[in-house]
Amino acid sequence: MPVTGLATVLLATAILLVIVSAVQPLAKRIELSETVLLAIVGIILGGLADLVLHSSHIFIFDTAAEVLLDFPLNSEGFLLIFLPILVFQAGLAIDVRRLAHEMGTVLLLAIVAVVLSTATIGLALYPFSGMPLIVCLLVGSIVATTDPSAVAGIFREIGAATRLTRLVEGESLLNDAAAISIFSTLIAAIIAHKEVHFLGSAASILISFAGAVVVGYIFARLSLWMIVALGSSSGRAAEITLTVALPYISYIVCDEIIGFSGVVAAAAAGLTLSAYGPSTFRPQTWRFLNEIWQQIVFWAGSLLFVLASMLVPRLLIGMTRWDCVLILIATIAGLIARAIVVFGMLPILAATKISPPIPTPFKATMVWGGLRGAITLALALAVTENELVSTPISHFVGIIATGFVLITLLVNGTTLRAVVVYFRLNELTPIDQAVRHQIIGIGLSNVRDKTRRTANEFGFNNQTTGYVIEDLDRRIEEEQEANTFDTALGNRQQITLALITIAAQERSILLDLFRMQGLPRRVMETLLRSAEAAVDGAWQDGRYGYVKAMHRRLHPPLIFRISQRIHRTFHIDRPLMYAMMERFEILLVSRFVSISLTRFLKRRIEPTLGPRVAEIVSEVLDRQNRMLDDALETMRMHYQGYIEALEARFLKMVSLRLESEEYDGLLTESLISDELHQELEKTIERRFSRYNRRLKFNLKSGIEQRVQELPCLRGIPQAVLYDISLSMSIFFVFPGEKIYSRGERIRNVFFISNGLFETHIEDKSYTYGTGDVLGANELIAGKRRTASIYRSLRFGYLLTMPVDVFKRLISEYPIVRHNLIQIDYARNRPEEGEQKKCLPLLGYTPPAIEGHSMNAISSDQKDEAAKEKASVDKTSNISAEKSQEDKSSVTEETKS
Repeated sequence: MPVTGLATVLLATAILLVIVSAVQPLAKRIELSETVLLAIVGIILGGLADLVLHSSHIFIFDTAAEVLLDFPLNSEGFLLIFLPILVFQAGLAIDVRRLAHEMGTVLLLAIVAVVLSTATIGLALYPFSGMPLIVCLLVGSIVATTDPSAVAGIFREIGAATRLTRLVEGESLLNDAAAISIFSTLIAAIIAHKEVHFLGSAASILISFAGAVVVGYIFARLSLWMIVALGSSSGRAAEITLTVALPYISYIVCDEIIGFSGVVAAAAAGLTLSAYGPSTFRPQTWRFLNEIWQQIVFWAGSLLFVLASMLVPRLLIGMTRWDCVLILIATIAGLIARAIVVFGMLPILAATKISPPIPTPFKATMVWGGLRGAITLALALAVTENELVSTPISHFVGIIATGFVLITLLVNGTTLRAVVVYFRLNELTPIDQAVRHQIIGIGLSNVRDKTRRTANEFGFNNQTTGYVIEDLDRRIEEEQEANTFDTALGNRQQITLALITIAAQERSILLDLFRMQGLPRRVMETLLRSAEAAVDGAWQDGRYGYVKAMHRRLHPPLIFRISQRIHRTFHIDRPLMYAMMERFEILLVSRFVSISLTRFLKRRIEPTLGPRVAEIVSEVLDRQNRMLDDALETMRMHYQGYIEALEARFLKMVSLRLESEEYDGLLTESLISDELHQELEKTIERRFSRYNRRLKFNLKSGIEQRVQELPCLRGIPQAVLYDISLSMSIFFVFPGEKIYSRGERIRNVFFISNGLFETHIEDKSYTYGTGDVLGANELIAGKRRTASIYRSLRFGYLLTMPVDVFKRLISEYPIVRHNLIQIDYARNRPEEGEQKKCLPLLGYTPPAIEGHSMNAISSDQKDEAAKEKASVDKTSNISAEKSQEDKSSVTEETKS
């Protein structure tokens, strides 16, 4: 009984998957791209099926041949089923941070190159084809889409430069969208017999692109929000299911409902998930998700290529010799157009510093690697299936597009490996080669010691042990002779390499910590972004870039500043409370990671790069640790109980993590059964669930006591002090932050509870510390605006009072004015015989500590002020030092 209907289709699909699984190892054995081999197999299957149907001797296979040739999947099915997941996974797998640096190049290749290729191929075909120009342009738009799968697969197999692979994959994200948009515009004009308005079409395409990016981003963020809302109890199956639905929702909503580009929406969703996913999914779930998507794309891409390639014999029916000439013309025109973009326009981007420069071997490989594939065949099939398109046009489009694909796959695809090897793009750079010898030499030394200990423990005889150790000694000697690490890398390159390694290790530590439940996802997202920014900063600007990124981490984010503004203006505490909770957790985890990095520096960096580089990097880390300690100490001073509770909670989560690892080890060693292990894990899960709720605290806890400790408010009744504490708000400051700008209208008076501040008046420095009041002297003197800039020298804690409340306070309680005068006078009493020059204050002049004569304060406070000022100026000093360095060698090697 023959198999028919749906069962036949499923059987044919299963057989195709079997063929696909056999193609992969065969392609590696014959050193041919999997995509090219799949295309060849598909063409052979399509040709054999057509031969079977037209032969009367092998009619037994007629049913199978009909299924293959008339597979129930049209061009719309190709695009709807396969394209969303292919584009989405391409965005998911790409490194968004690195892609951002290449965005100028990617946009040029994805949009400008598509437009130029469409125009060049169309104009080249127009004089020889006998077809209208719009039809020739339609062919150009169809063959303008590049297929990255074959090219990227070849690059990975032979170990080509990762930047080259990233450029090809980045180009493919928007390439299909641009080509499909142009194709849709031209095919609509051909069917309606209307002229194309290029300016209007260009504006429509731009709006479609921009709108699709927004929609894709929104859908991706909603999916991430749902994953967070579901919590850890949902399981990774539910989380991964949401990601499978995401590309189809983004694509269909944009393409069918809103009218934007579905391809761009799916790509934007993938990029968003790639950027925010590591801080949303648990590390083990994120790895599993990427593995699942790689498998899905392998099936989808392979089936798409085989099914599309089986259509080639049908599309080439009726081809003439002149068609071969036209195919050759289109191929040469496409190659020329791509060369113009790569060799003519990319140098302009490099000269204007919009994008990093690209070496000539990269450019030549990118030109030759412009392969076309399944999407081109699907678009050509869409034209031939459209009944509103005349037969001559559909015949012309089908033959030219199919022939173009065959030439790029069978000529460019089979020779691309040789091109890469010819330009030596599969070899390590001199820096990587030097690092390789250094790492292998150190690693083999450790392996030799461990091998000797293992041989002694297991009782191997001396002859066997000596044979293995001698081989290791020989390899170590070879690596030491070939080692050019010290000469190949200068001091700055070695320091940059060390900082990049440190930043990458920080990211690994954070991801490992994120495996613990109870750590907020937003905190981990912030820290991961900071670590990634440190990697980018070290890559681009070395030590200066790394230090700058670390300083940005310690500065409060925008939401923290907005929360402080709301608290100070409207006395609403809740937003600032949550912002400070997040701030506490970020600082605590950063401190933990910083200590771990210091140990990593001693254990790995110093043996690899030497003590001199380790000492410099250690100085950078010590500076970072001091700033973290300062920030934590400022908050600990005012919220001691909350900090201790937070530290205890963090330590309990670490202990539960260690307990879980202990049970995993017992299971691995078969000391406990699977059932017992599951029960123990459930117990740990229940304990972890207790820490999902974040600790809260009273924002104004202890503020009344701090008000009572202010020297300027001594002598005021307790009831009044209580009312004053209710009117005050809290203000945390960071090093370098401006409290007042020059000429700023004074709206608030700041009481210093902790910190150190500075101002410069008439080329003199005045420093304010704990107990001082910023803005009081100006108000008492009748001034409404500040005469200079007030800046923080360290992390500080201020109590803020509205200016009208302060004026009423000094009016009703003259003792406040008296206290301020006495405090200033005690701190600024001039030395005998010294002429004092100070700011006027109601007949009394000294308002603050004058930088050049700080005789009334302790030497420790002088040293502290000097150190804090130097601390704030550290970044600018590094910047000045950086501008004097010759970075040309670093830049060239880093970019390559």
